Amino acid sequence: MNCFLTGASGFIGQRLAERLSAEGHQVRCLVRSPGKFTSLASLAGVTAVPGDLEDISALEEGVSGCDTVFHLAAFAKPWSKDKSIPYRVNVTGTENLLKVSLGAGVKRFVFPSSAAVIGPSPGVDPIDESFPRSVPFFNEYEETKAAAEKLVMAYCRDGMETVIVNPPRVYGPGPVNESNSLTKMIRLYHLGRWRILPGDGTCIGCYVLVDDVVNGHILAALRGKPGHRYILGGENLTFRQFFDTLAGVTGSRHWLLPLPVGMMVAVAKVMEWQSSVTGIPPLITSQWVKKYLNHWSLSSQKAMTDLGYSITPLGEGVKITLEWLKRNGEVK
Repeated sequence: MNCFLTGASGFIGQRLAERLSAEGHQVRCLVRSPGKFTSLASLAGVTAVPGDLEDISALEEGVSGCDTVFHLAAFAKPWSKDKSIPYRVNVTGTENLLKVSLGAGVKRFVFPSSAAVIGPSPGVDPIDESFPRSVPFFNEYEETKAAAEKLVMAYCRDGMETVIVNPPRVYGPGPVNESNSLTKMIRLYHLGRWRILPGDGTCIGCYVLVDDVVNGHILAALRGKPGHRYILGGENLTFRQFFDTLAGVTGSRHWLLPLPVGMMVAVAKVMEWQSSVTGIPPLITSQWVKKYLNHWSLSSQKAMTDLGYSITPLGEGVKITLEWLKRNGEVK
């Protein structure tokens, strides 16, 4: 494939660029901050296109001669001082890229959305891509990703095949930052510094290794049905089961403090107020707290059937993650 990749410096994007390079594909990466491209600059077949999603000339240069676009760039942070950023990046930026891709004759456009657009699940039974969402979106990220999905579906015409993938809670090797919060949590638990159990620990989430998600992106480009979306999920586990798995892999079981929902929301609201005064982003917002205290039980059966997607068990994925953290000096 001749690919154009946005979001190459992000958690999933960086791993995808590495995988595409290793498989011999040609990859152009949209680069907003050249300093973040240094780790990819030495990869075979990977080149940089300076610019952002508002720079039409950069997008035109990026898609020229490409048959496949992977659009991973997004604003996924829980808070922004500039309230227009989520829409500008996630919706307008996506439309800009769709327009130039269609004009350039791009064959396949893979759009990573979020499983959060589909759920939450009404109970413990997994939901799939056809589930009719019945509750309002919890935050601007979900709202803007849903709006972008509609645009992507609308562009599935005139020979450009669009495919949407919906990953849930992703963890694994990669930068230990706010974009990789689960890996950060795994690291802190291993170090004995994570002591919080959200709510009563019974809410279900779907946990997926980043390498599975990367594999799902490539499979979607090669085998995905145009106009379809695919959940790229992993294991469905309660918070208690998640931490039990960490305890089993690390060999250390730490006491966790159940944090009531009301207290979590109150703390988040205080953080939001502080942010409105200082401009410093909060660790989490009250909207995101409410999101994670719902069930998010998901089925990846469609991706398995159509794409040949497979899931790495959480225990095995945590081992892979800890080995990577040790190699990179993040833990001992």
